[in-house]
Amino acid sequence: MSDSTGGSESGGVAVAGQDTEADSEPPQQGPPLLPDFSCVEVGETSEEGAQPSAKRSRLSEEDQVLEKCVSEEMPSQENFAPSAQRELIQCGEENQGEKQVTALGKGVEKCHQNGDRGHDAPEEDLRPDDEHSDNGAADSPSVGQHLALDFTQNPQMLTGSWTEYSNLPENYLKGCKWAPDGSCILTNSADNVLRVYNLPPEIYSYSWDLLPEMSPVLRMAEGDTIYDYCWYPKMNSLEPDTCFLASSSRDNPVHVWDAFYGEVRASFRPYNHLDELTAAHSLCFSPDGAQLYCGFEKTVRVFYTERPGRDCEERPTIVKKQGQSGIISCFAFSPCQSVYACGSYSRCAGLYSCQDGSLLALLPTRHHGGLTHLLFSPDGNYLYTGGRKDSEILCWDLREPGKVVFSLKRNVATNQRIYFDLDQSGRYLLSGDTEGVVTVWDAQTAPPDCDEELLQPQLKFKAHWDCTNGVSIHPFMPLLATSSGQRQFPWPGDSEADSASDTEGGATVISQQEVQQDNALTVWWAGPLSPPAEESPNQKAAVLEA
Repeated sequence: MSDSTGGSESGGVAVAGQDTEADSEPPQQGPPLLPDFSCVEVGETSEEGAQPSAKRSRLSEEDQVLEKCVSEEMPSQENFAPSAQRELIQCGEENQGEKQVTALGKGVEKCHQNGDRGHDAPEEDLRPDDEHSDNGAADSPSVGQHLALDFTQNPQMLTGSWTEYSNLPENYLKGCKWAPDGSCILTNSADNVLRVYNLPPEIYSYSWDLLPEMSPVLRMAEGDTIYDYCWYPKMNSLEPDTCFLASSSRDNPVHVWDAFYGEVRASFRPYNHLDELTAAHSLCFSPDGAQLYCGFEKTVRVFYTERPGRDCEERPTIVKKQGQSGIISCFAFSPCQSVYACGSYSRCAGLYSCQDGSLLALLPTRHHGGLTHLLFSPDGNYLYTGGRKDSEILCWDLREPGKVVFSLKRNVATNQRIYFDLDQSGRYLLSGDTEGVVTVWDAQTAPPDCDEELLQPQLKFKAHWDCTNGVSIHPFMPLLATSSGQRQFPWPGDSEADSASDTEGGATVISQQEVQQDNALTVWWAGPLSPPAEESPNQKAAVLEA
């Protein structure tokens, strides 16, 4: 019944620390084995008088100078917003030059620089301070300027990571996800390693020609194939106790990883009816982060985040031979109601109550393949579903369960999970396909008859030469993250003998399969391509009065 933080249940936990940045120094000492999962403010002090974050006490001299500069510019951490991130970077450059942080220990401070409160920040905190408005407010695409997504033209590629996935053959990616606070990106790849990339600070300026290739600040190695992974929904890089994520891999328990240190915080161990450890096929935190939902065959198990171990609530999806069959492959929670949706490999989706897990509605089987991804619209009225080897994303009207409003066509010819994503307004839906193309639909321009007509895309652009399996939209900036790659199978007749003999004039003929291989993480700018015009003092005063 006791919690396991890195025992024999996982073959990859022991090497997690070894797979971190090779040229960086690890922290002087590890974090507590069983940290408190409650959200603790950085400025709070525990009953013993110690700071709850072990990392805050390990700041280098340079970081202390930087933190002193931040404290002078910003009275409290509660007002730390993306506009203040820019001030922090400028202030750091004036005191110590350009701060390049790649080591695991200093990577935490970079995460602090990029941290923010997202949509919870008040509007006045998102505007640049008056004393710094003349020093770059017009040439910095921060959230304070309320830049929106612009798909009237193709997004512009900013940077990415390619070298990281070229060390091993066929180390293709399996998706990417922005952190809830927008400070970093999480990726999954075929080498069973989860990687965390910090958002480059150069993104906040329009000098994008200076952006270097991204390198991961954390590597977290699982023991086997990773089935699913997800961020803690209340994650905030200013609160270290909230910076963690969960992952599930074959023949291993569900691991909770510390996003500051890259070590296992805790484990959730699901057992089957034979008292054997079984792996979860899908994961999702509840919106408040108090519970972790895990999908199994015909069963959903609910763990409590603050209580690691094997104790859980079992919610079968089939009762008296009625309900949703198959392996529960994906989850989605309604943003407005106490309802969650489950997708299964039996090609159907079900709606359940969060209180007791009772089945509310079972949507008709309309997909041609098992469901791999679900998304609710921000108003909770619509549910988007997509499956493997299925060329359609269906939009369901939950006010009339069973009614398909429209379908979105994409090219999905494999069993690979192809993610799609919605922006915060629910207007734009983006998805990749097996040809490397990213398609953008405007969901607010539904067909006039609403008779399950095909919704035409607004924009298509070639993001990768190989399968684009992951698309993730930044929480508040006009940024996209895409991941690419897929398992490659040799073409008929391709062999070492054939490749050695297929020469023309001494030049080796490159096979079509080699040309199409593209394993990369890429960050795109999908906003205005020029700095917004500087507002006059009278315009600013009018905005403040309004």
